[in-house]
Amino acid sequence: METLTEGITASEKAQLKAIELMKQAGIENASYFLRVSVVGGGCSGLSYKLDFDNELKNADQVFETNHLKIVTDIKSLLYLLNTELDYSDGLNGKGFFFKNPNASRTCGCGESFAV
Repeated sequence: METLTEGITASEKAQLKAIELMKQAGIENASYFLRVSVVGGGCSGLSYKLDFDNELKNADQVFETNHLKIVTDIKSLLYLLNTELDYSDGLNGKGFFFKNPNASRTCGCGESFAV
């Protein structure tokens, strides 16, 4: 496992919302982090997956932000390199979304993409 400084980032708003959700779920242990993955499926072929986790795997890549540790597996990193996780609480929809420069197209809901 290696801690990297570039790769996946998160806006301040996304970091604070993730921490808030952890607290609401009763997770206040500093060993927990946000796991970001790419899985097959969705209307564009690939989907983002977010989970709270506290178990690092051998090939995990770790990204430190101001408030939150983000972890992904090496396969997902190939799709997520230079991606920013953000959070919107506006009238057009609430939730996490990804600003992924690797995506050639995304679906209308923003939860799936293609490369």
